[in-house]
Amino acid sequence: MANKENRRLKIKKRIRSKINGTAERPRLTVFRSNKQIYAQIIDDVAGCTLASASSLKLEAQGTKKEIAALVGAEVAKAAQSAGVSTVVFDRNGYLYHGRVKELADAARAAGLKF
Repeated sequence: MANKENRRLKIKKRIRSKINGTAERPRLTVFRSNKQIYAQIIDDVAGCTLASASSLKLEAQGTKKEIAALVGAEVAKAAQSAGVSTVVFDRNGYLYHGRVKELADAARAAGLKF
């Protein structure tokens, strides 16, 4: 019987077969744990992380959705300083609602195109 993690990994595998980060359009991937949320901008061709942000580095207080929005704005700012303006979004097997949606919307509002 499959549990939630196996279900998410199956969805993740299906998504990753369709999207790939390049130097012109790297991949913005999201990982969320029960307490934290992390975002990375990855160039899959070169195999390197161009920018990252996480809720561990933030000193902010608030709900998980509010903190996810701050992480989205932070990763967009880090991406623009690295010279990245457009990305392809990788929700990493998570459903597109809640914290994942808040992070994506905040990144878009901060100037990242995807």
